[in-house]
Amino acid sequence: MKESENLGFMEAVETLAREAGMQMPARDPRAAEKADRRTDLAQVMDEAVRFYRLQLKTGAGAAARTYLSQKRRLNEAAWDRWDIGWSPDNAQALVDALAAKGISPDLMVASGVVARSDNGRLYDRFHARIIFPIRDGRGRVISLGGRSLDPNARAKYLNGPETELFDKGRNLFNQSPAREAAGKGKPLIVAEGYMDVIALSEAGFTAAVAPLGTAVTEDQLRLIWRISDEPILALDGDTAGIRAALRVVDLALPMLEAGKAIRFAILPGGMDPDDLIKAQGAAAMQAVLDSAQPMVRLLWQRETEGRSFDSPERRAALDKTLRGHLARITDPSIRAHYTEEVKRLRAELFGTGQIRPFQPGPWRKGGKNAPPGGALASTRSSLLAQGTGPIDEILREAVILATLVLHPVLIHRFESALERLDLTGDDHDTLRQMILAGADMTDLHHRIAQSAPAALDALMSRPHVAIAPPVRNTADHELAALCLAEELAKLEARRGARREIEDAMEDMDGLPDEGLTWRLSQAAEARHRSERSGQNDSADLGEDRTALSRHLQGLIDSQVWIKKNR
Repeated sequence: MKESENLGFMEAVETLAREAGMQMPARDPRAAEKADRRTDLAQVMDEAVRFYRLQLKTGAGAAARTYLSQKRRLNEAAWDRWDIGWSPDNAQALVDALAAKGISPDLMVASGVVARSDNGRLYDRFHARIIFPIRDGRGRVISLGGRSLDPNARAKYLNGPETELFDKGRNLFNQSPAREAAGKGKPLIVAEGYMDVIALSEAGFTAAVAPLGTAVTEDQLRLIWRISDEPILALDGDTAGIRAALRVVDLALPMLEAGKAIRFAILPGGMDPDDLIKAQGAAAMQAVLDSAQPMVRLLWQRETEGRSFDSPERRAALDKTLRGHLARITDPSIRAHYTEEVKRLRAELFGTGQIRPFQPGPWRKGGKNAPPGGALASTRSSLLAQGTGPIDEILREAVILATLVLHPVLIHRFESALERLDLTGDDHDTLRQMILAGADMTDLHHRIAQSAPAALDALMSRPHVAIAPPVRNTADHELAALCLAEELAKLEARRGARREIEDAMEDMDGLPDEGLTWRLSQAAEARHRSERSGQNDSADLGEDRTALSRHLQGLIDSQVWIKKNR
């Protein structure tokens, strides 16, 4: 039953018990009373659906039948499959029909089908609308959706209110049939409305669902993922559809986990699935689904499409925005893979970033004084040859990585700092990904040794790493935490100083003035502060960094970069 109808375990047990005439374990009286109340409300809904279906076949439903058959191209068999009905203009007709069945006014109102006016009069909430029943995961009618044929109606679509049966943020239209179809291998498609779902299902895409008058909620997304690990959101290609897709991106980022994904199929020309299928057929819809993009592409498109990144400031703003999005992903493995994909997309957009290629010089390859036979093997394996950044920065990277490999309990504490780190040493990025992926492993060192022995040996064999306190003392995690904080602070300060100097050098035009000299001195001072803060391994780095932050804020407030006239 679980496999054939894609049911959860308890749902399968309840279904089989009911079919076999067996009783489930006894419930407490309060739960039984609540269940009985829900059963009574479900009966009201069933009677209302029966009434509406009959009305569709009468003379009063002629306009609705014309709309369904001609504009929506649904035949009578499709009306029956979806239990589509018609609520007549007479707002009292349903009330009278339910009363004739012995249903009390309180139950009518509690079901959400009937409303009570300010003067106490009961009336059909959905009068003069085509009716679409909304069912829960077990196939019971829990609410209704109504589509008005009046172009001047205040709302074209109307959903039932929240009731004891119906929580619109926790249910999906066509949930039960879509779950069964998805269990048989059909791709789950999330559309925007009832008619899209009906059109998709009638065209053979039977695992289709839609939210119920709201944007997709967290509960609905969890429900969607219980049905399928990789649903496809098929959204209209207009502005509203794109906005809806981006809302889902923002909602899903912190909920992502391994094995759970979303793909986005944006329909062409502002069409919805119903429009596309009617105009071009099921094959066109299948082509759109086949071209569905992963969520990271939609995220990238939102932040880059139609924008210019012709300045360092604009590129830095993009980096900051993307870091903010990535930081919202709570699963370390997913976050690491998203980071890699964003880096790849960024490289495609901006190129390699190599501004000035080196020219052959006296001791470079091709230079007239190059040594015969090339460099010695020991030279080629040294940090000078391997690293792509300053040697002291590569050494600090190595100490940071080695400390985390040997003290995996600290990974969660320094995870965000490690992710933001711009690693330049050979194999350092590979080791970082393995560290982030193994945040919960006590035998992380052993696992990395098995997966990447060469990279780990190269890291641990460096003299600077071997003599580091957290490497020599693997039992003292507090000491390791202090050392990590120190190394990260020093690395940040050194790179900040180097960037400031590089920026200042680019600003030079002729001889440097006092303002440029002052900027260079401030960069050096920032670096020296970081050096002084780490002279004592047990020192608290927080106070010195806080003081430095206050000092820098004061400099910013006084706009010290503007050269003052003396």
